[in-house]
Amino acid sequence: MIRRWSIARRLFAANLLFVVALTAIVGTAVFLDARDHAYEEAGRRMAGIATTVADAPFVLAAADTANPTALLQPYALKIMNDADADFVTIMAPDRTRWTHPRDEELGKPYIGSIDAALHGQVFTEVMAGTLGPSVRTIAPVKDADGKVRALVAAGVTVRTVDVALSGRLPALLAISLALLAGGSAAAWLLGRYLRRVTRGWGPEELGQLFAYYESVLHSVREGVILIDPKGKVVMYNDQAAELLGLRKQSADGGPPPGADGAGAAGGGRRAAPSLAELPLAPSLKELFESGRTALDEIHLTGSRILVVNQGPAVGPESAGARQRGAESGAAVSGAPVYGTVATIRDRTEIESLGSELETMRTLSDALRAQTHEHANRLHTIVSLMELGRGPEALDFATKDLELSQRLSDDLVSSIEEPVLGALIMGKAAEAHERGVELTLNTGGSTAVTGLAVQDLVAILGNLLDNAIDAAAEAPAPRLVELTVETTGSALEITVEDSGPGIDPAAVEDVFRHGFSTKAPGPFGRGLGLALVRQSVQRLGGTMTITSPAGALFRVTLPVTTPPVTTEGQP
Repeated sequence: MIRRWSIARRLFAANLLFVVALTAIVGTAVFLDARDHAYEEAGRRMAGIATTVADAPFVLAAADTANPTALLQPYALKIMNDADADFVTIMAPDRTRWTHPRDEELGKPYIGSIDAALHGQVFTEVMAGTLGPSVRTIAPVKDADGKVRALVAAGVTVRTVDVALSGRLPALLAISLALLAGGSAAAWLLGRYLRRVTRGWGPEELGQLFAYYESVLHSVREGVILIDPKGKVVMYNDQAAELLGLRKQSADGGPPPGADGAGAAGGGRRAAPSLAELPLAPSLKELFESGRTALDEIHLTGSRILVVNQGPAVGPESAGARQRGAESGAAVSGAPVYGTVATIRDRTEIESLGSELETMRTLSDALRAQTHEHANRLHTIVSLMELGRGPEALDFATKDLELSQRLSDDLVSSIEEPVLGALIMGKAAEAHERGVELTLNTGGSTAVTGLAVQDLVAILGNLLDNAIDAAAEAPAPRLVELTVETTGSALEITVEDSGPGIDPAAVEDVFRHGFSTKAPGPFGRGLGLALVRQSVQRLGGTMTITSPAGALFRVTLPVTTPPVTTEGQP
């Protein structure tokens, strides 16, 4: 039955038992301390009575008479009545009682310790006598020479002390009840708080739930990162660490560099480093620090294209309000916000496939345009032959063949990479169809040793697309000039167009994802140059933009120099 109790109920019961036990212990200790103080107070009072009687000259004089009882018994009874003592016993040094509250005890030996008094000392003890347990003080009666001539014992029974102590019990009981009430209230408040934060679940259920969440964090293909309202990273899974470029835990369970105090490796739990300590891209850091809601936002890191969704982590009682807030894009009001939750997906491969598909589409459009153009030329040749103008038809066909062959020969001889040659041919055909003249200049070796062809296709394809678009919208002459040359250990690619150019103040903005000077398209704009910069950074190169007339993009990439034979040929 207890296993089914929630954490709040268990802690409430444990705390209540602890408070009850503490109250009992404290109450008992206070009671015993009060009793000891009552005994000490009674002893001091009896000591005052005993010494006063012992110092009285009448007592010393009566002790020397033949019948001390006749003189001292009335005296002792009067002192007992006036001093509120249960007994005042005056005795001979041999314990014989001269006075006692009960007449039948007169002449009998005193019950108690008298050795210290016989040596001239005053002492107090708790002893059981004829009246029951009592607190008593024994004082010696001395003559002028200091000889003990008699003893005086003044005492009060323990029952009388307990009756006096019982007057303090209401205060002690009130203190105990106040302690019990305060502890119970604290236990109830603690249980209420824990019931709210744990949602009434027991530790076994929470452990099982945590195991489920742990498995989910490791099984999902998306990265998950949890950030608290203070900008601390509460948790991120291994997929998020890989996508964000965060360093993994060391094998011995120590924290990764830059994330002090991280949790155990492989457990999905890391410490709470701040966002400033993590090597995040500026756009991602801004998103995480702002805590704003994001839906399928694209962010570029050094080598990846990430799609990020982010939303607030609110209390479970506000799940419906959170859903409504997510649909409307507004923040949930009146709900406890524990931070933000962001999910991250990798879109690098998709964008790479999209770039390759765009290249294939360009080549397809170029072939279709050439097919249409060659059909027109073939109809012209056939018509000339039908009109009996054979020489003109032959001359027209020869010039067209020479022009096409010269363009192909120039590309094949200039660009040693066939994929880049095919890309440039396709872009040249597309430019020709749009009324733009694309010229190619090469210098040195155009081998791309050590460079990924996919990155080069992304760089050249996007730069040529932007240049052709800019030149096509400009007045004649519409020109795009591509220069590819190798200087030392670097490959330099320059693309210049005759378009309107780029505002120097917007040079940095053109690389930002989402920025575009073109009209909005059906699938968004502003990704091409961002991908170009990403590819250049991945290859370890540099990129500059100037605007002498139109726009001039210059990309410099490090390459591996091809080996040279004895004949000087690569």
